Amino acid sequence: MIIVTGAAGFIASVVAKTLNNIGCNDLILVDDFSKIEKADNHNHIRCKARIERTVFQEWMGQHHNEVECVIHLGARTDTTETDYQVFQALNIDYTFSIWELCTAYRIPLIYASSAATYGSGEHGYIDRHDIVNDLQPLNAYGRSKNEIDKWILKQETCPPFWAGLKFFNVYGPNEYHKGRMASVILHAFRQINETGQVKLFRSHRPDFKDGWQLRDFVYVKDVAQVILWLMQHQPESGLYNVGTGKARSFFDLADNTFKSLNLNSDIVFIDTPSDIREKYQYFTEADMTKLRQAGYEQPFTSLEDGVADYVRNYLVGQRYF
Repeated sequence: MIIVTGAAGFIASVVAKTLNNIGCNDLILVDDFSKIEKADNHNHIRCKARIERTVFQEWMGQHHNEVECVIHLGARTDTTETDYQVFQALNIDYTFSIWELCTAYRIPLIYASSAATYGSGEHGYIDRHDIVNDLQPLNAYGRSKNEIDKWILKQETCPPFWAGLKFFNVYGPNEYHKGRMASVILHAFRQINETGQVKLFRSHRPDFKDGWQLRDFVYVKDVAQVILWLMQHQPESGLYNVGTGKARSFFDLADNTFKSLNLNSDIVFIDTPSDIREKYQYFTEADMTKLRQAGYEQPFTSLEDGVADYVRNYLVGQRYF
């Protein structure tokens, strides 16, 4: 059996369905399944059982001999959340408990870290272990993920294989429930339908033009393929960036959303909200050397192809992966 935590959420539901698509139906899905707005993410996934996250540790104690791998993607991901105790409980403490179970029962573990750990990028975007203690995340979410990485790197006993994945800006199907935290593509699609325009954040730095803030946008289907490859090949344990290695602008993102709908672009700029302005990343770009050197050879979907697939095959008609 393969455990997928956060299975009602965005990335994990796509990972679980991708496992189904290669014939792996012996899944245990873990999450808070009371969230009705997430039901369509996971209701169609073939699995052996759905386990509430509050009883998962007890379940593991009884069934660990049957578990092949734990893919731990469940977390509070709201970057505007300011109550650190929420992150302490749902991100840090919960991940520590899963690490300890996987270590005790000798089960491989893949868990979600985040590119938010890199902060403003003063140490670069390189997944080296020796810079983790020096990183300065810009928000509580990123800080919680970095605290997990720091703790794990200090552990003398580990699962037989582990990988902490520093996801960059993931977009794609099954994020309808994410509200403000959804990708710019989903927001752009909705704005186009409602007003015919897309609003992007104005730059508040002289070295970036409006709309030309740069991020490494990675398609969720590619993220799922990386996770499957790591699970199957188990290279050297450690932290791994998961991005495309190529930063693109928010303008490109919005422009391609219009193109995917066969419409002319109409993009306007608004001030970045004051509550995130000082913590806003203007540039991220994953250094993908480590994953490539580990043997991962699959190409990453271009922004143009990813946006077109997402818009035409999922957002139009509000379909799920």
